[in-house]
Amino acid sequence: MSDKTFAVYILSNRYDTVLYTGMTNDILRRVAEHKEHKIPGFTSQYRVDKLVYYEYFGEPALAIARENQIKAGSRKKKEELIHSINPEWNDLYKALQE
Repeated sequence: MSDKTFAVYILSNRYDTVLYTGMTNDILRRVAEHKEHKIPGFTSQYRVDKLVYYEYFGEPALAIARENQIKAGSRKKKEELIHSINPEWNDLYKALQE
């Protein structure tokens, strides 16, 4: 098992107009749930299913703290974070599956 089992991630919609920040212990499963719109709520309503950013943590407390830090930031800060690893705002989900 990897020592980095918790992920903080940012999803967007196809037009990159909506951002959603979340945390999970299984990023492949969780993003698949978003893509399949299995869970009613914000991401299903706004079709937020494109993984544009993620980072891993070894402990849940660190991931939760980072999630809260990102959520507290402005949209501009989130966009800068995304651009730092994914300047084209590509869907990173497929690369995770490989």
